[in-house]
This record gives sequence, C-alpha cells and structure tokens, in this order.
Amino acid sequence: MMKWIAIIAVAAFLLLGGSACFYSMITNPRVVEELREDPQGERAKKVMLITLPSGKAIPINYLREGQTVYGAADFPWWRELREGGGRGSVFIQGETLEGHIRAVEDDPELRKSVFGKLRPTAPSWTGTLIVVDLD
Repeated sequence: MMKWIAIIAVAAFLLLGGSACFYSMITNPRVVEELREDPQGERAKKVMLITLPSGKAIPINYLREGQTVYGAADFPWWRELREGGGRGSVFIQGETLEGHIRAVEDDPELRKSVFGKLRPTAPSWTGTLIVVDLD
C-alpha cells in the first residue's frame, strides 16, 4: 500500500511540476508575444501582462473596472504580493499602466464577486485574487 501511495505522490509532483514548466517555458512566451504583436486581438481583450515588483512578467486573465484591475493567479507566483504587495505594471491592449499590485486572501466576498465575472466557469475553490490599483 505504501508503495502505491509513494508512486501516486511522485506522479502528482511530476505532473504539477511539468505543467508549471510547460506554462512558463512554452505557453506563456507565446501568449506574451501575441499580446505585444496584436494588442487589439481577441486574446488581448481577456489577457493582460502583469509585471510584478520582482520584475517577473506573467500573462493572466483580467477584469478592469475604472482605475482597478483584477486578475486571477493559479500558480504560486502571487505569493510575492502578500503583506501589502508592491509597485508593478500591467500591459492591457497595448497600454502599459503603473500601480500597486497586491494579493487579496482575506476578502471572500470580493473574490466571489470578481471571480463570478472574471472566470465564471472555473471551480470556485481555485485561484487567488490579484488587485491592481492604478495610478
């Protein structure tokens, strides 16, 4: 029995690690290139490029409401935005906007409200809410 648990644990680790590598090394660069080359395209209407305080740039789905931009993070990169977050930028439909970026972990009602519009078909237990307060 322990042998099967170990095999399943290793397989799950490899699957998660493999998907993270796939996104960061193959999928994300293609999406970034498309956002830059076709800033008015269909993907650019739903996906922004967020640049974190560390300088790391990641494409994520977004919802803009006035001077606030919301995003959803499914991988652990968002952890650098804990404890108040920091300065960063977003690239939305060809425009770079600066602001304060933070992860919201303690407001389930805001998360539910935003995710209902941002990603209505995603499982409700997935994702961390990212908030960008634009300058």
